[in-house]
Amino acid sequence: MDRPLLIGITGGIGSGKSMVCRLFECLDIPIYYADSRAKWLTNNDREIRKKVIALLGNEAYNSNGMYDTRFVASKVFKNEPLLKKLNAIIHPVVLRDTQNWVVQHAGAPYVVKEAAIMARAGQANAVDVVVVVEAPVALRIQRILERDKRPEQEIRAIIERQVSDESRREIADYIVNNDDASELIPQVLHLHELFLKRKSSQS
Repeated sequence: MDRPLLIGITGGIGSGKSMVCRLFECLDIPIYYADSRAKWLTNNDREIRKKVIALLGNEAYNSNGMYDTRFVASKVFKNEPLLKKLNAIIHPVVLRDTQNWVVQHAGAPYVVKEAAIMARAGQANAVDVVVVVEAPVALRIQRILERDKRPEQEIRAIIERQVSDESRREIADYIVNNDDASELIPQVLHLHELFLKRKSSQS
């Protein structure tokens, strides 16, 4: 079966990668929201649940049976080896789920996977192209303050923990500028045409 191109879209918190994905959705392109799907799988996949409890204890899920993000974060925040073990439980299941989802959308010319963390295209993932969404840090902080009402100090701490803009640029095949000076729609339409051409040239 001919599978569609898989386009990865990533960017730091507040960069606007979800907005970019919504524009692709307006073009009838299917979107796999990896981070929200990972949360769903962590709550509902028996394999993940069993292994997470074995790793972190029953407290990893609250009295309602839901994944306790705060508890887990407190355990892995400053424990890199433990975080790696947790990711090794969740990431393979999400990758398998992504691959199944791509097959389900075999009729589309291309599909998009949105994720906060992403490797270079072809590097430990099935992504064909990586698009990085960028915005200045001050603008990102302003957006998150308006959206989430989090303290600025907490937002800055999250940004510092995330992959740097420089590291994201190293894996980027294309960069979308989501600052106040750049229009998003023309950039997305340009990428849309490029992906359609790339897919048709491979057919």
